[in-house]
Amino acid sequence: MTRAIREPAVAGQFYPGDRAELQSNVDELLREARARATSANGRTAKAIIAPHAGYQYSGPIAASAYAALTPGGTPVRLVVLAGPSHFHHVHEVAIPSVDAFDMPLGPVTIDPHARERALEIAGVVIDDHAHAQEQSLEVQLPFIVSVFGDVPVLPLAVGRAGGAVMAALLELLWSDSGTRVVISTDLSHQIPAPLARQLDARTAESICRLEPPAHEMACGAAAVAGMLTAAREHHLDVELLDLRNSADTAGDAHRVVGYGAFALFEPALT
Repeated sequence: MTRAIREPAVAGQFYPGDRAELQSNVDELLREARARATSANGRTAKAIIAPHAGYQYSGPIAASAYAALTPGGTPVRLVVLAGPSHFHHVHEVAIPSVDAFDMPLGPVTIDPHARERALEIAGVVIDDHAHAQEQSLEVQLPFIVSVFGDVPVLPLAVGRAGGAVMAALLELLWSDSGTRVVISTDLSHQIPAPLARQLDARTAESICRLEPPAHEMACGAAAVAGMLTAAREHHLDVELLDLRNSADTAGDAHRVVGYGAFALFEPALT
C-alpha cells in the first residue's frame, strides 16, 4: 500500500537539504549543546520548548533543549510535536491526515493510534493545509530523529484558541511514560536586540513560573499554554536552558527574533 507523505517545505532553506550535511550539522549542534549543559542533574526531560528558525539562527538554542532529552529509562515510543500555524488559519488544533513527514534524513512516521485518540477530543480536526508549508514543526524533525532514532510523532498545529484543547490532548497521552513532548515557538519578533533581550527575559520568567506568555511575545503561545497547563497538573519543574536572539548567532541587531530553550522535568521519585 502506498503511503501518503508530506514533502519537506523548507529543506535547503531553514536547514541543509543534503542528508550527510544535515546529519553533520545536527550532530555538531548537539555536541556543542551537551558540552554547555550544566544543570539537568542527570534527569531526562519529559518535555522541551525549542525555537524554529533557520538553523544558522536558532539551531544552537534548539540544540540546548534537545540536549535535555537524552534517552534513558523507558524507551521513547511517541513524540508529541506542537507549534503554531504561520500560513493557514487554525482555530484550535489541526492534525495532518498523511502517514509520514519526509525530510532529508528519511520519513518520520505519524502515529496512527495517537492520531485516532487525539481526534476524540472536541476541537481537534484533520487539516493538511495547516501542515503543508509549516516550518515550525518540520525543523524539529532532524533533531528528534537524531536524538531518538525511528520514533513516530503526532504533529499538532495549534491555533490561538487551542491552548485548552492542547492541554486536554496532552492529558489523554500523558500516562504513557514513553511519550515526550516538543513545543515549537520563537519569542519576540523583529525588534532591536536590546529590547528583545528585555522582553524575552520577562517571557522566560513567566514560562518558568508556569504562566503562559502573551501571544505577541511568542508565536507558539497557545501550544506553550497547553503544555504549561499539563505541567501544573503534573507538578513539572521548568528550567531555562538558553536564551538568545538572532543577533547573538547570525543576524542583524536592528531587527531580531528571540529564541528560548526550556526543559520540563517530572518530580524526582523519593
